[in-house]
Amino acid sequence: MKRPTVLLADDHAVFLEGLRKILEPEFEVVRAVRNGRDMVIEALRLKPDVVLADVSMPLLNGIEALRRIKKNDDRAKVIFLTMHTDSVYAAEALEAGARGYLLKQSAAREIVKAIRTVLRGRMYVSLPISEHVLDGLRKTSRNGKEGIHKLTGRQREVLQLVAEGRSAKEIAVILNVSHRTVEFHKHRIMEELGLHTTAELTRFAIEHRVIAF
Repeated sequence: MKRPTVLLADDHAVFLEGLRKILEPEFEVVRAVRNGRDMVIEALRLKPDVVLADVSMPLLNGIEALRRIKKNDDRAKVIFLTMHTDSVYAAEALEAGARGYLLKQSAAREIVKAIRTVLRGRMYVSLPISEHVLDGLRKTSRNGKEGIHKLTGRQREVLQLVAEGRSAKEIAVILNVSHRTVEFHKHRIMEELGLHTTAELTRFAIEHRVIAF
């Protein structure tokens, strides 16, 4: 019987290796990637049965990566493994189309059950945060038209890269666009959010969970 396939996405090599050891007796780990952009590429290329991903990753955060995957493959099943206990993170991930959300500290005992549950077509949320998810959903719904939600997907991507401390030249290479295009997006983001400096953009990105701090 063919084993279900799993793609891993996390920027911590030690955690990836530990996760692989837990999963390999029952699942086929088809690839492990270290950033959100590679997560999108490999998820669409390999079409694994499940993607296990961190929320906070370089180049593109996990939730934004999930949105991109779902645009191209609505059947994709993504489970987030994260250190973030904030229910708003979980609510945003589930609204974006995640099928599961569990904490890294409980991954060793929950991950296999979570994958089995998701493969059966159900959702899985770690017990320590499940009771707070509805509150998080209410918060994200209440603030849905504010802040980060006013930006386009490309603008959120540029915002994350700016907040990571990357120069306009570096961002242009990563996104395969011109330096002028990057500067245009940055200007439009500042204009849309009423911000004036890179430091303000970085603070905004942290406060709105675009990057972790």
